[in-house]
Amino acid sequence: MAQLLLVEDDAQVRSALTRALTERGHAVISAAAGMPGLTRALEDRPDLVVLDLGLPDLDGCEVLRMLRAVSAVPVIVATARDDEPEIVRALDAGADDYVVKPFSAAHLDARIRAVLRRGRDADEGTAPVRVGGLLIEQAGREAFLDGVRLDLTPKEFDLLHYLAARPGQVVSKRELLTEVWRMAYGGADKTVDVHLSWLRRKLGESAQAPRYLQTVHGVGVKIVDPGA
Repeated sequence: MAQLLLVEDDAQVRSALTRALTERGHAVISAAAGMPGLTRALEDRPDLVVLDLGLPDLDGCEVLRMLRAVSAVPVIVATARDDEPEIVRALDAGADDYVVKPFSAAHLDARIRAVLRRGRDADEGTAPVRVGGLLIEQAGREAFLDGVRLDLTPKEFDLLHYLAARPGQVVSKRELLTEVWRMAYGGADKTVDVHLSWLRRKLGESAQAPRYLQTVHGVGVKIVDPGA
């Protein structure tokens, strides 16, 4: 059984989802606005948060950014906003998954179980990863380059860790969108390009003068040990 926090301003939707998810074995607490939701997330420490974007006090993406600054709790965005820029914005802000209303309780429950399962799988592989002068510690979500801690956003860390766990292996942008951004339903390659550009800058390199991150044109990107 998982403890869930549902942040949803529509009372009917909140009541219906609380009842349906409780019937499926979860313990559900709820909040009707962003700030009360943040408070409950920090005080009650749920296993997962289901977050609406259209909240009365704060935009849901702002709530997500504030939550991500203090917690790594998995978050599923559940909203009526179905345009790609909104999906990308929420995933870039730190969402683990995104479902569009209307959806069934069974569908949401399946997404919840999948996100929690991925989290358990990730926890099992927490050994530090090293590539050249890069050290990535999954347990503490910290990365170091030549002993200096890198200031990475959650998605930059996820991207770097995913590549570093597969040194020398070319990974396609489609795979990165699916595995790092959880965009199994499609997404923009531009999202990957932008994050790779930011990551390169923090690694002290560029696409024109790569060291760790090497692009294989038409195929994808790989991480390598520049000293090998």
